[in-house]
Amino acid sequence: MKILLLGKNGQVGWELQRSLAVLGDVVALDHDSSELCGNFTDLTGLAQTVRAVQPQVIVNAAAHTAVDKAESEPELARAINALAPGVLAQAAADQNALLVHYSTDYVFDGSGNRPWRESDTPAPLSVYGRTKLEGEEAITASGCRHLIFRTSWVYGARGGNFAKTMLRLAREREQLTVIDDQIGAPTGADLLADVTAHAIRHVLPPMRHNDLTPSGIYHVAAAGETSWHGYARFVLQRAQAAGQALKAGPQQVQPIATTAYPTPARRPHNSRLDTTRLQNTFGLNLPPWQVGVARMLDEIL
Repeated sequence: MKILLLGKNGQVGWELQRSLAVLGDVVALDHDSSELCGNFTDLTGLAQTVRAVQPQVIVNAAAHTAVDKAESEPELARAINALAPGVLAQAAADQNALLVHYSTDYVFDGSGNRPWRESDTPAPLSVYGRTKLEGEEAITASGCRHLIFRTSWVYGARGGNFAKTMLRLAREREQLTVIDDQIGAPTGADLLADVTAHAIRHVLPPMRHNDLTPSGIYHVAAAGETSWHGYARFVLQRAQAAGQALKAGPQQVQPIATTAYPTPARRPHNSRLDTTRLQNTFGLNLPPWQVGVARMLDEIL
C-alpha cells in the first residue's frame, strides 16, 4: 500500500511518519519539498502530486494553525485549511483513495458544558474555525472516502507547546496567571498518529473489496478534562517532582478569566469532545490526558 503524507514536519505529521510506516510505503512531504509539491498554496501542484504518487491513502496533517494570525490573513488560512483539502478530496475521489484529514473543536462556538458530538451544529467563532469547517464541508461534498478527525489542544514533545512555555515562564517568574474558564483535554500528537494508523488498518479490508468504509467525522481527544490553569499546575507539579528548579511552583499559578487576556481570535470556552463514536467504531480506548502529558514531560525534562 502507498500512503501520501502531507505536512510531515508538523507535530502530528512527525508522529505520523512513525505510525504509518508499518502500513506500507509512505511518501512524506512538507510545504518546501522539492521533487513533489507539498505546498498548500499551490493547488494545481497538489493535484499533480496525487496523480504522480497514486496513493491508496492520503493523510493530510498540514494546516494553518496560527489562530490569531489567521484573523489578519483570512485568504491564506482559507487556501490552506479549505481550498487545498478540497483539492485533495477531489483527487482522492478520482483515484478511489481514502483521505484522512484533521479538524478542530474550533468549528463549534464553545457554548454549554456538554462534550460536543459529531452531530452537533457547528458555529465557529474565528477565521481559523470557519476555514477548518469549510475544509470539512469540501471533503464531504467531494464524495471521496474519508475520515475527518476533529481534535483539540494538541501537543507534541517536538517543537513548541503549552507545557514548554509554562516551564520556561515558571523558571523566569515568581507567579503565573493562566486562563481557567476554557475546558478541554490536552491530546498528544502521538495519540492522534496511533489512532490514525489503527483506523486506516480497520478500513483496509473494505478497501480491498471496494465496499463502503466508515466515512465521516470522528472526535478524537484524550479522556478527561481540565482548564489551561489545571493543565499548567499539572505540568509544574510533575516538573517539581522531577527535581526541576522553578521560581513559580503549582501554587503560584493564579486563575484568570478569558476576558482578562484578550486575543484577536475568540476561543471556545467548551472544547470538550465526545469520543464515543470513534471508540465504538474502531474498538479504541482513549487514555486520560494526564497519561500522555506525563509521558511527554518525562521526555523533555
